[in-house]
Amino acid sequence: MKLAELGRLVGATCHGDGDQEITGVEGIEKAGPGQLTFVANPKYTPFARTTKAGAVLVTEEFEPITAATLRTANPYLAFARAIDIFHPAPVYPPGIHPTAVIDPSATVGEDVHIGAYVVVDAGAVIGRGSTLLPHVVIYPKAQLGEYCFAHAHAVVRESCRLGNGVILQNGAVVGSDGYGFAKQDDGTWYKITQAGAAVLGDRVEVQANSCIDRASVGNTEIAAGAKIDNLVQVGHGSTVGENTLLCSQVGLAGSSHVGKNVVLAGQVGVVGHSFIGDGVVVTAQSGVPGDVAPGSVISGSPAFEHRRWMRSVAAFSRLPELVKQIHKKS
Repeated sequence: MKLAELGRLVGATCHGDGDQEITGVEGIEKAGPGQLTFVANPKYTPFARTTKAGAVLVTEEFEPITAATLRTANPYLAFARAIDIFHPAPVYPPGIHPTAVIDPSATVGEDVHIGAYVVVDAGAVIGRGSTLLPHVVIYPKAQLGEYCFAHAHAVVRESCRLGNGVILQNGAVVGSDGYGFAKQDDGTWYKITQAGAAVLGDRVEVQANSCIDRASVGNTEIAAGAKIDNLVQVGHGSTVGENTLLCSQVGLAGSSHVGKNVVLAGQVGVVGHSFIGDGVVVTAQSGVPGDVAPGSVISGSPAFEHRRWMRSVAAFSRLPELVKQIHKKS
């Protein structure tokens, strides 16, 4: 499409030849004529000066460059919208595949797509406009809101509830049993029945092979807008606040409570019964041993204030030299 029209659709102002044809999107190092790219990280500014792309999405105050630009306050978001324009998601028409097994007591809303070998068990509810791809399993009395999307092999366990617009990627499991066992007199372990449910708010996304455990009593709750990356474990009875990001391989032990707008980077581990305040950022591979005050940025294992951790790491690498200096002075 014409660059000027593309700019209008993504909410950006066109600078340069608005009549040139844009045929696709690409990263800035590989983009060629007719393709749109973007700069959101200053590190890539030098590439913008030499790119062969037809146009570049940049911030409003970005320096003039040879290529045409689309200028906006949030080029990363605008580029995401451009990707949607050139690569629209597949459309799954309403209908139920003949191999799907749907219990007569289940409720299936209008305009629902149910793929091959899907199982919808007794008393389950599938909201209007939802899509269940092949081999999805919805257990008894589970409830999916409107316009949910479950990719192949996703599972929603008994009595769990999903809000509107929830996305489950391949292999995601909502409501698997929490890790609960009581030690018996003979040293063996007695399995504690996980009688609670997992409840996901509107627009939550759970990515591939992640598990949201159900609780023994009460619920495990993921609030609206939270995004859960691949291979994440949310322990039984935990809560996750609105618009929080749990990145790859994060583990929340049971009864962890994470506030809203929190970012837990890859491989962060959180001890059970901890309270992580709103707006906290925990950097990758950190271990959270207890409560964290709102707005904190912490690192390390055990994690503590990020800037102090950076100084500590720098000092740690110099320990042999510092020891030698101390020995010389003693």
